[in-house]
Amino acid sequence: MSGPLEGIRVLDWTQFQQGPAATQMLGDLGAEVIKIEDRVRGDGGRGFTAIMGAATGVYSGRNYYYETLNRNKKSITLDLAKQRGREVAYRLVERSDVFVHNYRKAVTKKLGMDYDSLRRHNPKIIYAVATGFGSRGPEADVAAFDLVGQAKSGIMKPLADPEVVPTPCQPGVADQIGAIMLAHGIVVALLARERLGIGQEVEVSLLGSMMALQTVFISGALVGIQYPRRTRENAGNPLANYYRCQDDKWICLCMVQSDRHWANFCRAIGREDLATDERCSDMFKREKIAEELVAALDEVFATRPRDEWMKLLRERGDFVIAPVNTHPDLVDDPQVTANNYVVEYEHPVSGRTSTLGFPIALSETPAAIRLPAPEWGQHTEEVLIEVGGFSWEDIAQLKEEEVI
Repeated sequence: MSGPLEGIRVLDWTQFQQGPAATQMLGDLGAEVIKIEDRVRGDGGRGFTAIMGAATGVYSGRNYYYETLNRNKKSITLDLAKQRGREVAYRLVERSDVFVHNYRKAVTKKLGMDYDSLRRHNPKIIYAVATGFGSRGPEADVAAFDLVGQAKSGIMKPLADPEVVPTPCQPGVADQIGAIMLAHGIVVALLARERLGIGQEVEVSLLGSMMALQTVFISGALVGIQYPRRTRENAGNPLANYYRCQDDKWICLCMVQSDRHWANFCRAIGREDLATDERCSDMFKREKIAEELVAALDEVFATRPRDEWMKLLRERGDFVIAPVNTHPDLVDDPQVTANNYVVEYEHPVSGRTSTLGFPIALSETPAAIRLPAPEWGQHTEEVLIEVGGFSWEDIAQLKEEEVI
């Protein structure tokens, strides 16, 4: 069955993660994605040999980082620093729907790949830009990667506790939420073009995306509210916390409507005395003695392995709970598998290979993995002939001129 973006052609002039992840999502949804890579270096992500000390070449020597972010794409090489290279790109732009890049404005202007240049060749092009800090303001053309996106967005440093050491999320979180927002913006712009007949520029930044991820907390700051930092030991609501079990695995509780659950929960864990204790009769009273209650629950959860607690609590009530998983825990999780959050596909080198699926389920036009990540420049001739209308003689000349 065809994906919802079948018939949409995307020119992908991106590298590393934020841009490639966005176009990978479009490819999963059925778009034809043509990745434009530098004819000498290619996408910088191809060269990653390790992330945080862990080797990336696990798919029979293939770089899983590049493979994951660039499936469902074709690759061409093109030297955009040369006028002839730009002329090739302009011809492809004329025949495409979307152009995506994650380069700074000064670079695109110098190479003639800015919005004003491209829309002269295709007024209805959707021109999508992934930036670090936004396209306007004093830092509009400052270089940025994932970590500085996290730093500037406020997620690394709790507002109310200046003594806490800044702690980033895992690498790639800002890039990935930026990619999701960019793909969202592109799809919205395509809908607007269908309805209104107009092309437009779409711009998404690491900073803006990470701020959107923290909407509630930043909205609080806008009206003068600073959220206090809570440690696990002094959680205001002991039923919205996480506890270590006997086997050193952790369980997470998230009963935000704690009054509804308190008495039944206490009975389920064998602490009926806490259910009837006047000091625990409502959420406001429990907050006053939260440290004492967390310590009591620490003792309780330390008496059984996590799987036993999960089974017991799910049998005895509608408690909102989950295991605190590691990433390897997700590999064989039946819930993950049942919902196609992890899927298998046939890789030409690695054979049957597991990878992340598409997180949105569409009943009639589902996303799919149709192509593995391309070899560097694998589809140059194919794309130039079938999309650009070039002849084999043209291609021979472009090679001689070191344009492709």
